[in-house]
Amino acid sequence: MGRLLDRYFNRAVLNRWRRAARQAEHASLPILRLQRDQARHLRTQLDKLIQVADSRLIRPLIGSRQFPKPLGTDWSWRPDLWRGPLPVPGYASIQRKTQLDGQIAVFHDCPLAEIGTRQIRNTREKDLAPFGLSLDVFSFQGSFLSVSVELPPDATRDLTRQHMMRASITIDSERQAEVFARLNIQHGPNTEQVLRKLETTKGFPVVDFDLAHLNLNERRIEKMWLDVIFEHPDMNRIVLRDVTLCRHHRADM
Repeated sequence: MGRLLDRYFNRAVLNRWRRAARQAEHASLPILRLQRDQARHLRTQLDKLIQVADSRLIRPLIGSRQFPKPLGTDWSWRPDLWRGPLPVPGYASIQRKTQLDGQIAVFHDCPLAEIGTRQIRNTREKDLAPFGLSLDVFSFQGSFLSVSVELPPDATRDLTRQHMMRASITIDSERQAEVFARLNIQHGPNTEQVLRKLETTKGFPVVDFDLAHLNLNERRIEKMWLDVIFEHPDMNRIVLRDVTLCRHHRADM
């Protein structure tokens, strides 16, 4: 019964405003002024409802942790920036080191600092992450631009040289960009690094880092981070649609 009444009242309200819109050209000014003020108050509430509804109903859902993983995965992770909204969604001109949140930082050495960042909402059907990170680069006279992702402590727990680390980085850009991914593992006073080129023309670019050939002290591993490095990024808009990481054991030979 309640739903029927709601539908009746909603239809009556809609018909009222349709009628007011049709008659606006000929309505008296006092009535038109009153209707305008009422319509503005109504629009404010409708806009709020639409904004909240879009944020909750649009796909992919906020907080999503879903993404493809290889067999034998024992740890996987999508950083918070690609899962939920940032307190500060963007910066117009970033400094040489700009911390976007507790996990993500942007580094560069360009003296002009004509680089802007903004968190955006992913809405494409093929997107798996709710959010993306947009980098707008204008004149660039530096030698490097990178996005650094610090992995959480559980990524290094029980990590051995028998593991493979996999990074999946989905990138859009206005023009073709050359991108590299570098995994860094700090163990004691030393840091091991593995660099891989990212094939950005693929739908879901994936790079695997084999730890078997690293001179790694497994008992002293302290932290890991991933650097996404852009070559010649000037006059380009680059969007990191998704960044995910996982680790799995190497198949027995």
